[in-house]
Amino acid sequence: MPLVSVVMPVFNSSRTLASSIRSVLAQTHVDLELLVTDDMSSDDSMDLLMEFARQDERVLPQQAPEQGGAGRARNLAISRARGDYVAFLDSDDLWLPGKLEQQTAFAEAAGVPLTYTAYYKVDADFNGEGADFEPNGRVVQVRTHVDYRAMLVQDHIGALTAMYSRKVLGTRLMPEMRKRQDYALWLSIMRDGAEARGLPEPLAVYRSHQAGSLSSNKLSLIPYNWRLYRDHEGLSVPRSALALAGAAWHSVRKSQI
Repeated sequence: MPLVSVVMPVFNSSRTLASSIRSVLAQTHVDLELLVTDDMSSDDSMDLLMEFARQDERVLPQQAPEQGGAGRARNLAISRARGDYVAFLDSDDLWLPGKLEQQTAFAEAAGVPLTYTAYYKVDADFNGEGADFEPNGRVVQVRTHVDYRAMLVQDHIGALTAMYSRKVLGTRLMPEMRKRQDYALWLSIMRDGAEARGLPEPLAVYRSHQAGSLSSNKLSLIPYNWRLYRDHEGLSVPRSALALAGAAWHSVRKSQI
């Protein structure tokens, strides 16, 4: 059974953190380590992490030396990874119990280093658990295969479902960007020639952000996407504009689910 390193950044997440951690520890694939980096929270998130660590040795918390955002927190966790695979889950999202078991089997059978799955959406005030989640019909569907060209038009990979192989790719960190670091990582992996394959079964639960928040305002991502295309990927202005239009259309479609 391959070891999976689960990367979770935390910042003032005490309301949802416990259920997110429980959804990892309840996985039927038990060979895992949960690498959690607290980004200098001002609430009791770190206390919760330490309590989980006392109860389960697979929970490995870390305090960031300074506040650096989600991307840097993820990289601190990735740098500690020992697993054959690296998977990602934010501290307000959930996995269904069979997520890792099904995805690792799928990754081994497909023979590709980057995989992802479909996922459910719930409202921000959802207070259930991954272990007893009942399908709600709000499913973000995925393509079964994407390459670099397709990913430039839109980000087809939900970060809460992404998993890459350290055996094949080595340890891959996220670029130091304020936002869209996950998208930049998937692009860099596929730019190097790797394929990505998607499992159409929804195996995770994404918690929508509160209306009016920065994260829920899709317009706020436009300048970050633009810099990603121009600075990180080195695209021309016309290609960047085309990619930006595709990203905007994809965001609108997902927001209606």
